[in-house]
Amino acid sequence: MRLGCWAPAWLLAVAVAQDAAPEPGSREAAQAGLDRAIGFLVGAQNPDGSWGSTSCETTMEMSFAVETHYAWSVAAHGLATMALLHARETPERRRALDRAVRWLCDCRMTRRGSNWDNDAVWGWLYGAVAMVEIALDPRYATDEWRDRVAGRGREFFAWLQRNQEPLGGFGYYDDPPYTRRPTWGTSFSTAAVVPALGLAAQFGWLPDAAVRDRAADYVRRCRLPNGAYEYDLNPVPRVSGGEHINDIKGSLGRIQVGNWALRRSGDPGITDAVIEQGLEHFFEHHRFLRVARMRPIPHEAYYANAGYFYFFGHYYCALAIELLPPARRESFRARLRPKLLETQRADGSFCDFLGSSYMVTASTAYAALGLAAGLVP
Repeated sequence: MRLGCWAPAWLLAVAVAQDAAPEPGSREAAQAGLDRAIGFLVGAQNPDGSWGSTSCETTMEMSFAVETHYAWSVAAHGLATMALLHARETPERRRALDRAVRWLCDCRMTRRGSNWDNDAVWGWLYGAVAMVEIALDPRYATDEWRDRVAGRGREFFAWLQRNQEPLGGFGYYDDPPYTRRPTWGTSFSTAAVVPALGLAAQFGWLPDAAVRDRAADYVRRCRLPNGAYEYDLNPVPRVSGGEHINDIKGSLGRIQVGNWALRRSGDPGITDAVIEQGLEHFFEHHRFLRVARMRPIPHEAYYANAGYFYFFGHYYCALAIELLPPARRESFRARLRPKLLETQRADGSFCDFLGSSYMVTASTAYAALGLAAGLVP
């Protein structure tokens, strides 16, 4: 008799608990995950407004120049600042955001670390993108902030202009013979800054507006007939068969950022159908990104995927979705959100490669921005 009485109550309790948990693809789940991620960023922020440290934190990174660790921290800081910009404001978040913007306006500019190691570009790229987003935010259009933001924005874009390689790209390594202006770029690092270059030219931050056109042309020339993007630009595209990085399955993240950048730059070839095809590739072959996440050696996974492709690719997937007609967006958002939320850690953070503070900061910021896409602040 007791079992007969208790069983319905137990089942009811389970049903209530299940009903209380939002579906992983829902807006409610995305908002809850976003709030936890922003909570982590606010709680992990240093008193001076920065995040993490600038030191070498893993043996995997010891071959890089000391300056490179600082550059990665600046890039991660730019991303975290953007995440706070796009989050719903609370007094605590606003204080954290003001501290973050102040630090980014005042920090030392990144420098090239050695003849081959130009990872400083990541600081310039995401510093530049963040300054554009800050300038577009009405909260930083006041007399207190306007000139400060514009001055730092000009600095970031000046460094990018001086380091644009002859074919128009931006890259983080170089090959001999080493020259002051690098001679190597990649499709994805270039694509990440193309829309910001256009806006910087409109703001008067970038005297040579052709910098944007050369960068967009570089990305366009990396696009292959099947919709993949080469890792870097080659006169003869490299797809040699087998598990090649320039195969669709090795280009899942690059497809999204490339399509987003070219569409934002006005390329008529990147239609809604092209964007949807790229998104379908992303979800169909997502397992190749999943299996690479947190692998400790770069490019060791199938199709040379690296762990740090994961959140980069998901962020730009979210941005690509927002370029579609409104009626087509939510179904894609619902497919993307669970793939982000399933990787969120107990403290609200995310990570896709090693455990250095700048990777945790950058991963959490990328994921937060991806979850924020399509949500009303």
